[in-house]
Amino acid sequence: MANTTQKDILSRLGDLSEEALHKLPELPGGAKVMEMVNQSRTRLDDVKARLDDVQKRLRGLDVLEQKVSDLERRLAKLEKPAPAKKTTTAAKKPAAAKKPTS
Repeated sequence: MANTTQKDILSRLGDLSEEALHKLPELPGGAKVMEMVNQSRTRLDDVKARLDDVQKRLRGLDVLEQKVSDLERRLAKLEKPAPAKKTTTAAKKPAAAKKPTS
């Protein structure tokens, strides 16, 4: 029974608010209010469209960040100094002169 009463009250409230909206333009200044409400809706739709556009662009940034990260790793590998090669330039000992055997 409580649900029925609540639904009845809510439906009556909805009907009253709908009536008030229909009568609003007839009131002094009501037309201006309706104009502002309509402009607000239009602006809200524009804002939603812009937000959707920004969201799409931000999703693309994840891919770009991953590519930059991969490139940074590759560059770091290329910039590492090459390991120093051990050069064996030690002077060879001259062969001892053979003494003539007599």
